[in-house]
Amino acid sequence: MSLIKVVLAVIVAVVLIRAGLVLLRALATPVPEPPPPGDLRKVKLQYRCSLCGTEVRMTVATEQDPDPPRHCMEDMEIVATEE
Repeated sequence: MSLIKVVLAVIVAVVLIRAGLVLLRALATPVPEPPPPGDLRKVKLQYRCSLCGTEVRMTVATEQDPDPPRHCMEDMEIVATEE
């Protein structure tokens, strides 16, 4: 009975150590550099047309702070950002 407990304890310890090492490696990975200009970047912006009320959510753009889209021949107003 005690042999089974020892083997089980060793297996649990190995699993916990491996999980800890995987977590530490993930934390030690550096943040990737931003993509070169012209490539698509992830953004989370929401715009609203001041004339008709149409709303648009922008999820990718070529720059981090893109120009607002146009609707009803006017620039749309920003409603929400990713903050």
